[in-house]
Amino acid sequence: MIPSQCAVCRAWPAQPVCEACISRFAQPSARCSRCALPVADGIRECGRCAGDHGALDACHAAVSYGYPWSNLVADFKFSGHAAWARAFALLMRSAPWFEPSLDAADLVLAMPLAPRRLARRGYNQSLLLARALAPAKADATLLVRVRETAEQAALDRRERLKNVQSAFAVDPMRVAQVRGRRIAIVDDVMTSGASMRAAALALRQAGARHVTGLVLARTDDPAA
Repeated sequence: MIPSQCAVCRAWPAQPVCEACISRFAQPSARCSRCALPVADGIRECGRCAGDHGALDACHAAVSYGYPWSNLVADFKFSGHAAWARAFALLMRSAPWFEPSLDAADLVLAMPLAPRRLARRGYNQSLLLARALAPAKADATLLVRVRETAEQAALDRRERLKNVQSAFAVDPMRVAQVRGRRIAIVDDVMTSGASMRAAALALRQAGARHVTGLVLARTDDPAA
């Protein structure tokens, strides 16, 4: 990757985010092993997940969705900065639990975009991350979006849950590739987790043995 100014501190030369800014803004923190929300040190699962073991077996986030990552992710998604996938993937791999999860996964799938949004954006940022994280395991077509949904960002938590119900499915011609497998789903941002859980449910219904969510950034508000 060609050196450039750091997008945060403007140091030159640097990668998209320099090592000093990564050290400052991407310190590992304790997170729930199932939904990636912040928890106190020594706590494995938050109160909500301790009583609700759904389709998602585990979930890990590299950073909190706040400054400077919220601005950088927006540029990555909407401003044509597709080349940042490699830098973000390195950041994800350096976070706790990512390497073991990727090593254990048989398949690494991206959260699929609706065709209209994919056409407008030109690329699926989650697929770019998946390919940068695990090029030999990434699959672009196994998990599909079967229903158009409203933008999640404009909805409250309850509306988000309803919005993505039955929105994902496994390609019916490839269900055999899912049965008994360990699968990781990659996404750029996780807010309520509704989309991630809906995708995980589709995989579990197709016979997946274990499903882990791997996200670049996670909102820290449990009510989001």
